[in-house]
Amino acid sequence: MTEHNATTTTAATPRRALPPLMTLTDRAAQRLEKLYQTNHAGHLLRIAISTKGCSGHAYDMSFVEQAGPGDEVVVDKGVTLLVDRKATLFLIGSVMDYEVKQLESGFTFSNPNEKGRCGCGESFHV
Repeated sequence: MTEHNATTTTAATPRRALPPLMTLTDRAAQRLEKLYQTNHAGHLLRIAISTKGCSGHAYDMSFVEQAGPGDEVVVDKGVTLLVDRKATLFLIGSVMDYEVKQLESGFTFSNPNEKGRCGCGESFHV
C-alpha cells in the first residue's frame, strides 16, 4: 500500500477592485476644492451619520484637520474627503452633489440605501 501526500495548490485569484464608497458630482468637487482653498484651507470634510430627526438618521458634516483612526479616505475627481467608518454601510454607492437654489445652497446626497425621508427632508431611514 502506498501513501500519497497530495498537495493542492490554487493560484491566487486576483481581487477585483472594489467600487468607490461614494462619489462626487463635478459641482460638489468644485465646491469642496474652493472651500479647501479658502475658508477651510488645511482641513478636510468629514462625513458621518448621526442619530436624529423624525426618520432616525442624518448626515453630519464637519471640517477636520486630519483623518481620525476610524476614518475612510475617499478621493474622487482629485478631491479628498473623509467618511466615518461607522457610516460606511449607510453611504455605500452614494453620490454627493452641491445644489444652489433660490434661497439656499448646500451639499446633498443621492443615497441608494435610503428607504425614506422625513417630511422636512432633514433625516432618513435605511
